[in-house]
Amino acid sequence: MNNTKESLMSHFNQLLTLADAVIVTDVTHRICLVNDAYEQITGYKEKDIIGKKAGILKTKLTPADTYIQMKASLNIHQPWSGVFTNRKICGELWHSSITITPYLIDDEVYFVGVFRALEDLERGYYLDENRVRQLQGSLLKVLAISCEIRDPGIENHLIRVQDLTELLVERHNERNNLQMSYHYTSQMVNASIMHDIGKSAIPEGILYKPGSLAPYERTIIEMHTQIGVDILTKIYGELDDELFENEFSVAKNVILHHHEKWNGEGYPFQLKGVDIPFEARIVSVVDVYDALTTKRPYKEKWTQKAAIELIIEQSGKHFDPEIVDSFVSLYEDGSLDADE
Repeated sequence: MNNTKESLMSHFNQLLTLADAVIVTDVTHRICLVNDAYEQITGYKEKDIIGKKAGILKTKLTPADTYIQMKASLNIHQPWSGVFTNRKICGELWHSSITITPYLIDDEVYFVGVFRALEDLERGYYLDENRVRQLQGSLLKVLAISCEIRDPGIENHLIRVQDLTELLVERHNERNNLQMSYHYTSQMVNASIMHDIGKSAIPEGILYKPGSLAPYERTIIEMHTQIGVDILTKIYGELDDELFENEFSVAKNVILHHHEKWNGEGYPFQLKGVDIPFEARIVSVVDVYDALTTKRPYKEKWTQKAAIELIIEQSGKHFDPEIVDSFVSLYEDGSLDADE
C-alpha cells in the first residue's frame, strides 16, 4: 500500500491541496488517499482508514436511490454528483455535495471524490441541524399531547414542564460549568414533554381520584413509567430512523426514571443518587414544582413560595441537591412565572 500511495501521490498531489475534502479510492471503492481537509472535517486519519471501504461515513439518512444512481454511473466509469448525509467520527452529521470522477492510471481505474459541505450553502439546500432538532421536538410534542388527549388541561402542564426544563438545564449548566453540548440540552428539553405518556393507559378513576390512593391503586399508577417506555419503544420501532435514535434514548430515561428519588426510595427501580440519569433528575424537580403550583380538579394550587420550600426540604431526599440549588436560584432571581 505504501508503494501504491507514493505512486498515486504524484498523480493526485494537486487535487489533494484543495480546501474541500478529497478522497481517492480504487475501483472496488477502497480508500487509497485522503487530504488534510478530509481528516479535519471527518475526524478520520488517513493512516486509520487506508484500505477500508469509502462507505465508512455512510448513514441511513442518505436515500437508497442516491447510492443506486452513484453505483450505476461509476460502474460504467462515468462521473457522478449527488448529496450525502454522512457521519463524522465524533457522531455529528455531515451534509455534503460530492462529485466523483473516474481516473485511469496505468490501466487502473481510480475514483476521486470532492466533498463540499452544505453547511456552507444557503439554508434550504439540505436539512440542517437546527431544522432536525425542530422536527424532533415537534414530533415528540405531538406524541406526548396525543397520548394525553382525554385531559385537555394536561397539555398546558406538559408545555410548562418543557419550558421549566429548558430554564433549569441552562441555569444548571452555567452555574456548574458542565459544558453540556447544545445538542444534549436540546434533547433533554424535547424529551421532557414525554415524561408521563404512560399515564394514557391508567384508568381515569385512579388517575384523577381526589384524596389518597389505596395500595393497589398506587401500584397501578406507578406502572405508568414502564408503560410509557413500552409506548415509546413501539413508536421508535415503527420509525426505525437514525434521525430520532438519540432523541428517544434520552426520552426513555426521562419516562422511566423521573419518579426515582435521590435517596433510593423512588420507583420503578429504587435507583439512588447519580445512578439516576441526569435528565430524569432535572425533570423530576420541574414536574413536582408544576404539579404543586397548578390547580387541578382534584387539588388546589400551591403558591410558588410553598412549592419552593417543599423542594428545598426534599433536597437530598427526593431531589438532587445541586439541581435543587439551581432551581431555587431561578426562583430567587424571578425567572420562574409569577404567582397569579
